[in-house]
Amino acid sequence: MQTSFTAEQLRDPDTQVANKVLRTCVHCGMCTATCPTFLLLGDELDSPRGRIYLIKDMLESGRPATAEVVKHVDRCLSCLSCMTTCPSGTDYMHLIDHARTYIQNTYARPWHERLLRAALRLVLPVPGRMRLALQATSLLRPLARLLPSRGTFFVRLRAMVDLAPRSLPAPSSVERPQVHEAIGTRRARVALLAGCAQQVLAPQINEATIRLLTRMGVEVVVAKGAGCCGALTHHMGLHDPAMDAARANIAAWSAEIEAGGLDAIVINTSGCGTTVKDYGFMFRNAPEAEAAARISALACDITEYLSRLGYVPTRGTPGLTVAYHAACSLQHGQKITQEPKTLLAKAGFTVAIPAEAHICCGSAGTYNLMQPEIAGQLRARKLANIDRIEPDLIAAGNIGCITQLSGGRPVVHTVELLDWMAGGPEPAVLAGRAS
Repeated sequence: MQTSFTAEQLRDPDTQVANKVLRTCVHCGMCTATCPTFLLLGDELDSPRGRIYLIKDMLESGRPATAEVVKHVDRCLSCLSCMTTCPSGTDYMHLIDHARTYIQNTYARPWHERLLRAALRLVLPVPGRMRLALQATSLLRPLARLLPSRGTFFVRLRAMVDLAPRSLPAPSSVERPQVHEAIGTRRARVALLAGCAQQVLAPQINEATIRLLTRMGVEVVVAKGAGCCGALTHHMGLHDPAMDAARANIAAWSAEIEAGGLDAIVINTSGCGTTVKDYGFMFRNAPEAEAAARISALACDITEYLSRLGYVPTRGTPGLTVAYHAACSLQHGQKITQEPKTLLAKAGFTVAIPAEAHICCGSAGTYNLMQPEIAGQLRARKLANIDRIEPDLIAAGNIGCITQLSGGRPVVHTVELLDWMAGGPEPAVLAGRAS
């Protein structure tokens, strides 16, 4: 694709990257076959190729983003399925991220959108605030049916109420800054990203991760000062808050590297993992560039690390069929496809893969709150494909997907099952289903 940026525009490092990305696109259209929004809506502008044209025109013109461009960019899930499909290696991820920052800086959204985005920015990355918000939401549930079923504001408000769990688990003590010592001879020392939303919604995931790793001889550090990875704000185009969150993690983990060394930074939420692995790019022109690159190199998904360690189950075969849901951030963002399935099979589960496994479930960070109608269609499509293989449960490696797919069959994190088959407790949602 030809571009026509001026020399002045190309002095901006982000525009330089956008120019390079745009020039790799050859208009082939293969991305349209795997783009969830194009499959649902059939609009070329809701495909990666169409969005690339819109972004190119917006950036080259230097004009503020228009409502039309914003509509189609906002509809992008950032599932990155297009990057897996693209034969030219077009780096769509960094292009869409830059476009969202440009939109944030040049486009005046309606007041209700600004209010919702501000609330998400202030609440979701902070576990204490999120817990309070979810508790308040549960009080509003009886009134939700009285809300109008039309209008963007009310549709989004209903979606927030519907997604909120009816009850919250108690906070876990394992996520406070501390060192969880290895059992037996220490084989390695790692930092665990405790996350933000996951702490509130499913603290048992971090508990299972720590139990399993420490039994395998791994010392697990929850570093003081580490928190949200920055993904939630990053994908809303909020550059500075995202960089601040990432900067805090880089400082916290760098301190641990200096203090006792780290063999890895283990992440059990794949959306976070994709972002942390991108810290090197995000800080490429910043004073923290070297430290950020080092952190990105150490980051790995929990299934990636367990495969490296040599996971071995200790229990008998559970007699359960697991539908493995491949989170987009894991299969497309991190290119991790085989490890989770191999580990589940090694643990004794019968692993079944639903049709259209490459298509997003509709969670996508805050997408199911911002675009609830499209997200709902994708959820229904995903669950219908899962139902056809009639599994006993669903396993996934991302808290957003787990939340999105809950409400029918049990949905658990992959590491909970691996921990159970290696001596940990049975996941509560299974309620004795094993044979």
